[in-house]
Amino acid sequence: MELREVVVRRRMVRSFTEDPVPREAVDRVLEHAVRAPSAGFSQGWAFLVLDAPDDVARFWAATTPPSRAAAPDRWLLGMRRAPVVVVPLARESAYRERYAEPDKARGGEPQEPRERWAVPYWYVDAGMASLLMLLTAVDEGLGACFFGVPASRVAALRAEFGVPDDHEPVGAIAIGHPAADQAVRGSGGRRRRRPVEEVVHRGGW
Repeated sequence: MELREVVVRRRMVRSFTEDPVPREAVDRVLEHAVRAPSAGFSQGWAFLVLDAPDDVARFWAATTPPSRAAAPDRWLLGMRRAPVVVVPLARESAYRERYAEPDKARGGEPQEPRERWAVPYWYVDAGMASLLMLLTAVDEGLGACFFGVPASRVAALRAEFGVPDDHEPVGAIAIGHPAADQAVRGSGGRRRRRPVEEVVHRGGW
């Protein structure tokens, strides 16, 4: 599939079938994720891959508030059928360690990324890796959806899967075969896509 087609076809899929995803397709998704750029080539990411039914069930049990789990809505029912969930994680300490190395020190003093950088690039880089996973899923003929883990459930996610304290989940990606009843829902169905001429400012604002 051509890159242009992949980009145009990418959508957040919110309803999946239970059909399994080939292991080699998941491997390619992950192989492309680590090709993402990262500040200082710090590569401060990690990916929790859940592709066994029991592990996927544990993910949803850990991350779904009890009240919602007791009365699942259409979104949750459709998402829980995805046979693969990948949790991208960002590790700030990898950037601190990298920017303390001699080739990154300024004036002989190590840089402090959080204090000196305009934005925390460990999140930016994990986001770039996530986008490559979304695009690769499309190229594999699959669907995918990036979604957030409720802040109140992050501790449960950590405990359930033994996530180290210095690894921060930036969200989760469900991967699978889109359900036949797939329709544009959520914000994408209610809001227009802003045209290029509205968001691009050539030479200034």
